[in-house]
Amino acid sequence: MTGEARSQRFRWIWIGAVAILAIASASAVFLKWKAPQSPPSLSSTAIESDYVEPAECVRCHRDVAETFRKTGMGRSFARASTANVPEGFAKAANLDHRPSGMHYQVVEHNGELFERRSQRGFDGNETNVMEQRMDYVIGSGNHSRTYLHRAANGQLIELPLTWYAEGKGFWAMSPGYDRKHQKDFSRAIKPECMFCHNGYPRSDSRSNADLDESIFPAQLPEGIDCQRCHGPGRAHVQAASDARSDAQKLRSTIVNPSRLGRERQLEVCYQCHLETSYLDPNEQRLFNRSIFSYRPGESMAGYKLYVLPDAANAGDDRFEIAHAAFRLRKSACFRNSQMTCLTCHDPHDVPHGPEATSHYVEACKSCHQHVTHTVALPSTNTCLTCHMPKRRTEDTIHVVMTDHFIRRTQPKANLLAPLAEAATPRRAVTTVTPYYPEQAPDTPEAQIALAEAQMRNEHGMERFTALLEKYRPDEPEPYLTVAREYERQGKQTEVAGWSRLALQKRANFRPAIVQLSHALFATHQDAEGVQTLEAGVAQYPQDDLLLSDLGNAYLRMGQAEQAAAMLDRAVKVNPERPESHTLLGTIARGRGDLDTAEREFRESLRCQPDDAAANDNLGNLLFERGTYKEAAFYFEKAIDVDPELAEAHHHFGRLLVVMDQFPRALAELKLAAQKDAGNFQIHEDLGDLLAASGHPDGAASEYTRVLDLKPGLPQAHLGLAITFLARHRPSEARQHLETAAQSPDARTAQRARALLAQISR
Repeated sequence: MTGEARSQRFRWIWIGAVAILAIASASAVFLKWKAPQSPPSLSSTAIESDYVEPAECVRCHRDVAETFRKTGMGRSFARASTANVPEGFAKAANLDHRPSGMHYQVVEHNGELFERRSQRGFDGNETNVMEQRMDYVIGSGNHSRTYLHRAANGQLIELPLTWYAEGKGFWAMSPGYDRKHQKDFSRAIKPECMFCHNGYPRSDSRSNADLDESIFPAQLPEGIDCQRCHGPGRAHVQAASDARSDAQKLRSTIVNPSRLGRERQLEVCYQCHLETSYLDPNEQRLFNRSIFSYRPGESMAGYKLYVLPDAANAGDDRFEIAHAAFRLRKSACFRNSQMTCLTCHDPHDVPHGPEATSHYVEACKSCHQHVTHTVALPSTNTCLTCHMPKRRTEDTIHVVMTDHFIRRTQPKANLLAPLAEAATPRRAVTTVTPYYPEQAPDTPEAQIALAEAQMRNEHGMERFTALLEKYRPDEPEPYLTVAREYERQGKQTEVAGWSRLALQKRANFRPAIVQLSHALFATHQDAEGVQTLEAGVAQYPQDDLLLSDLGNAYLRMGQAEQAAAMLDRAVKVNPERPESHTLLGTIARGRGDLDTAEREFRESLRCQPDDAAANDNLGNLLFERGTYKEAAFYFEKAIDVDPELAEAHHHFGRLLVVMDQFPRALAELKLAAQKDAGNFQIHEDLGDLLAASGHPDGAASEYTRVLDLKPGLPQAHLGLAITFLARHRPSEARQHLETAAQSPDARTAQRARALLAQISR
């Protein structure tokens, strides 16, 4: 298979270990089950139509609304424009990101702002240039502003540059991007991100499948509004508009957090400010609750559970950007009183500067009026200086925030010292424990949610699947969770079985369609895989992933025309999916249309410059066209991106042979053989080079390895015979020459017969 057809992004081509457990017996026990309904209440029965436009609140609460709009929450999300950015801030955005080799800047075209990415190409000029419009700004600017782009398919994509407010303000990479393998222009914003950073989006007939793919309505709220803390406002507006309504009626139709009990009041804030860790999982939403279904005043445990990953235990002093409530809950002040967030904070009007310091110190004194310090303190010190200092967040390294862990003494370290962004270790979380509530409710939904969070705990999979057998939920999400865990383990047969169970629960469940199709191809059930994708495309005709996957499937089956037609559709929907361009390039190359193939491979790299396989693809094509130096440039780029990519080492080694750079070629082919010991072609090429450079013993070893992997290969028999002749062992060479002489390849057979004639004289 050629390098371009093996792009690492085509997940179904990755053949995982096929386990022998049968899933059919398990599926028989999943009978129909309906989750019990929550008791009727204002918060739990509210639906989207119960919400009103935020402007409705202003009619009666103008003063509060005006001050709230100046807070961080009120300015949390907006459309980006040159009118709502600090003076000159775009001009300073010009950043060389050395770890990834990308250059970023902000540019303006016709009054619109764009983030621009480029790289230095083979000839020293710019290459892989892409500009994405900055459609939305997320963040108030108190600490930072990050920008989002709305893609052609409606996805919201996080952009790589963020403006940080520390000092006089500066540009740097967005959180999680300051590393070699960063997301560039491909990080889709999840609904969970929007949940905390904006008001609830209104529906425009989009489905849950769209939200799963980060496709949001065209019209989005601009900032967190009153209803995130007070609940849906339609009934309240109607009551306020009815002259017969009294004060009790008005109060009963809206949630006032200050009148809630302590836990319910705290949970209004916890919904966004109680992140236990940046590691996943740190919380688990109940499978029967949609992302935007939480209502103030209801128990948080009926919506989601918080868990504590093993790598972020309660004794850890790690400080993160969304840690306010988590750190506060560690404090003796919190544990030994009835304080809530509202004890110190008025969410409608957040003070700043000296006014803020005075306000918060008075909040401390409300409980600590008669504190006497036994040591002299600088006159500039306040309660906050020593007990709630500013501190740099470890997950967003360019942000400094107040640490809400109120304690007598602080760590003996510089809490504001610069930090380097740390990469999140893959599969860092293996064990989680319940955090809030400490005991999950005894309901099927909560028990299943907790078990899902604990999937990777010891015996976690057993507990989770046992609960599914016990409660038999009708929703497809839990079954897909099992499928994905089996995919992580490489057990593709189980992936297919559990994906089918998910589709039994909801026939048009798009994530399960994708999961099932990949598992079917991984287990060589190509015909059913194609049928699954065709059915998926019929249901989701504008889904570029399904279209691209179906094009890949047709190509695997030798149906190049159908593949090209499907991939053309995928590119029209989303012109920036690199896989689609890679596959179109593969088809063009197969037709001998090298110009089109090169254009498509370059377009794939423009969309994703750090795709090792795509760099290898272009290198191969340039090698074929005789453009050796540029081909070498792209092979080296592929190896730099992924040093473990055996194909790139192999192809680069072959190119170096042609360029007469034998020592480097030998080193690359040896690396390729180490990284893919089962590839007979690598061993054959390495054997040829060893033989040509006067190392017959090494060559003989490689040819023997080839024959172990592919018995009877005439070229390997010929090569091995030549090594025997070089070591003056003609009798041992003869049997291999006789085999090679029967080769269907005329050149191999002719060479073997000529050598046989020589040793027979």
